[in-house]
Amino acid sequence: MNERHNRILETLSQNHRVEVTVLANLLDVSQVTVRKDLDMLEERGLIRREHGFALFGSFDDVGRRMAFHYDTKRRIAKAAAELVEDEETVMIESGSCCALLAEELANTKRDVTIVTNSAYLANHIRHSPYGRVILLGGEYQKNSQVMVGPMTRKYAELFISDKYFIGADGFTKKFGFTGRDHYRAQAARDMAEQAKEIIVLTESEKFFRQGVEGIVRTEDITAVYTDDKIPQDIDAFLTERKVLVNKVSAVTQPTAALERVSS
Repeated sequence: MNERHNRILETLSQNHRVEVTVLANLLDVSQVTVRKDLDMLEERGLIRREHGFALFGSFDDVGRRMAFHYDTKRRIAKAAAELVEDEETVMIESGSCCALLAEELANTKRDVTIVTNSAYLANHIRHSPYGRVILLGGEYQKNSQVMVGPMTRKYAELFISDKYFIGADGFTKKFGFTGRDHYRAQAARDMAEQAKEIIVLTESEKFFRQGVEGIVRTEDITAVYTDDKIPQDIDAFLTERKVLVNKVSAVTQPTAALERVSS
């Protein structure tokens, strides 16, 4: 993706629904160029198109969440990918940082096998040159595009993985990393039982939030990959508990001047 694509995503993250004509004026390119950009972003599942507009889907839509702080999430994914060797089998849970990690592995590692409950992830990397995906069965959640429920647990029990990469919706010192959805949280815990190491991928803003249900306890985590805006007290808290905290530089996108362009 190029800088223009990133600006489109950032603009949509701030405004949710934007006209093609406004984007063309903002980016100083033709509407034809914008439409080509939007076609590519829609193909990757990051946005949706309507006649004359670009917009995000529901809040649970992974593509929409991926667009928030996209460059920072990309850096987190690239850093975490260094943990994986060629021909390795890893488990990857649903989430935007995790989808970008899977993309990085499928583009740069040879013969990596990815076990996941995320149909979005499997579709996201379908054009990548490398990478084999094993999609766990279960009840399909339409918005988040993940498999959950007792069947997912049964399928997860068939695999043993050295590394399990997981996202999160929030964090507390008492409960560790947390999620917003009971069924997805349970599926994440079921997959975690099959892994020797658990690695969390999340942007720093999640440390300012709290989910409704615990996913994984701090003492069970090997490493956290995040950005350098993580609160200092949380950084120290994790480090004191022998969790490796790997921080990338956060990328700040310029604010889109829609009011000026629209006037």
